[in-house]
Amino acid sequence: MTTNSLRLPRPDGGLAEYVPVGRSLPDTTCGPSTSRVAYAAAHVVADPLANFDPTSDACLDWEATLAYRRYLWSLGFGVAEAMDTAQRGMGLGWGAVQELIRRSVAEARACGGGVACGAGTDHLDPSPSATLSDVEAAYEEQCSFVEGEGGRIILMASRALAACAGGPEDYERVYDRILSQVSQPVILHWLGDMFDPALAGYWGGRDLDEAMATCLAVIERHAEKVDGVKVSLLDAGREVAMRRLLPAGVRMYTGDDYNYPELILGDDRGHSDALLGIFDAIAPAASAALHALDKGDVDRYNELLAPTLPLSKHIFAPPVRYYKTGVVFLAYLNGHQRHFRMVGGQESARSAVHLSEIFVLADRARLLRDPGLAVHRMRLVLALAGVQ
Repeated sequence: MTTNSLRLPRPDGGLAEYVPVGRSLPDTTCGPSTSRVAYAAAHVVADPLANFDPTSDACLDWEATLAYRRYLWSLGFGVAEAMDTAQRGMGLGWGAVQELIRRSVAEARACGGGVACGAGTDHLDPSPSATLSDVEAAYEEQCSFVEGEGGRIILMASRALAACAGGPEDYERVYDRILSQVSQPVILHWLGDMFDPALAGYWGGRDLDEAMATCLAVIERHAEKVDGVKVSLLDAGREVAMRRLLPAGVRMYTGDDYNYPELILGDDRGHSDALLGIFDAIAPAASAALHALDKGDVDRYNELLAPTLPLSKHIFAPPVRYYKTGVVFLAYLNGHQRHFRMVGGQESARSAVHLSEIFVLADRARLLRDPGLAVHRMRLVLALAGVQ
């Protein structure tokens, strides 16, 4: 076994030697893409030394969290703040979210970065006993906070609305009210139940064609208040179908972490822009690919993104909602944070076998910034799993 090789656990219970490729893509400082709008949904960095109950509270390392946002801005991305990638609704409560938004918007203003912030209803208990008026008030509170801080709104899907709505007309009522009040165009967020089981039946029913029709009806009534819609259903065909029905000027932001290269590239009838959690993990490759696309170099675009797709599909493997573990793991391997700890202890949500495959796929995609550091940190993780 060579000095740089690793013995990695495999699905059959054995160990296999892996010799890293050891080649990395450069982090190239650049401006935003000119041909696509691209947001990376950014993760948060937990404070591993804080004296608190990690099962009920969230304590963040603010400097490391903001440093990662500066890194994404340096690669030309906008930051989608306080989204599910930041463990919104999975450990990060509304109090911490407010502080995150406040700090991130101020940081964006200071360094000229783009940022849009999630506004939802997660401080409201998602119970059938909640009323539509309760949901509206919760949305109004969070939207008011985001706009009061100077941020743009990403109007997140609501667990509370999914729990208490009786049908499509209830969704239309709530969205009509909120969109009539916002001062700037928002990005709507349709998150499928593979990302959050509590959102099953969103827009009023299990039939996705009917759900899409309800969402489109809302957008058409308020097109001047909708910058775009982020669709995270992991269904490329449905996204393209909906994209072609959007009113003029309303963007489709792909949230499809299984099919993003083809959806962003598009066809002669249009393309999707991007608001993706995987862009947090594959930022150098995604940035270089988008700038190649700006120049019309489709071959280079595909060359850069093709090896990231197996990595993305693995990170977002079922249960999809635990993809955050893989995103944070890569940030740790790449030296963006000094530890592999997460809000709510979710570093334990994926197995050592799963994490080992992330290492291999990231190495093959040239996404390990410092291969020597990544090998060292992978060995530490393996040692904790009992691999000597």
